[in-house]
Amino acid sequence: MSEFGLFGKFTAKEGERDTLVDILLEATESMKNLDECLLYLVNVSNDEPNAVYVYEVWKNEHAHQASLTLESTQTLIKRAKPIITGIERISTLQPRGGKGL
Repeated sequence: MSEFGLFGKFTAKEGERDTLVDILLEATESMKNLDECLLYLVNVSNDEPNAVYVYEVWKNEHAHQASLTLESTQTLIKRAKPIITGIERISTLQPRGGKGL
């Protein structure tokens, strides 16, 4: 497998986590049309009220980078930026298999 995985954390402004979740879930809809996106999961933490975690798997790193240039992605980024106070790339991963891949 040569897939490219990312695990990231977004921190939203106080009280804006659900808005950020909604924006990221909109992103999942656009990812459904991209064969190169194998997995895109949006998660929240019970222990961190402003955190949103995203786990994504792509056919390769280039496919991920290309997705960031799409008009739909750029529109969602512009909407999300004002409510994001931090972005952390927790890890870049090399998926090896499992259910869903």
